[in-house]
Amino acid sequence: MVHPEPAPATTTPGVPYEQMLEQIRYDGAYPTRERAEEVAHAVLAALGAQLTGDERVDLAARLPIEAALTFTAQIPATHPCTGWEFVQYLATRTGGTPATARWDTGAVLTTIAHLTDPSLLNRILAQLPTGYALLFGRAELIQAA
Repeated sequence: MVHPEPAPATTTPGVPYEQMLEQIRYDGAYPTRERAEEVAHAVLAALGAQLTGDERVDLAARLPIEAALTFTAQIPATHPCTGWEFVQYLATRTGGTPATARWDTGAVLTTIAHLTDPSLLNRILAQLPTGYALLFGRAELIQAA
């Protein structure tokens, strides 16, 4: 009996985890790699509770495996937070202030934005409530009434 060959191991496209952390460390001006990693895990876990569907799957596929595991381990919330509520939630969860949580969020999400293609980021922003575009380093445009 012939057994099919196992599928080749796949790797996550994009940058390696260490390089992602170094970019977060640089953008956030964190003193150590460990601090950048703590921030990355906190923000990715919180974001994992906000996204659903294809956008969640596609973003996870773009992240390094260590980051994707943190992101996908979260159960999506039944009611997504606005960008400001997201920052407040993160501040409460980490014991920080809203200002430091906003800084941390920006450092991680702008790095994540660079790991994704513009069309995926557009889909993510379309799914999320208002206030996330700035967190990802983009202008938030609203239509005039």
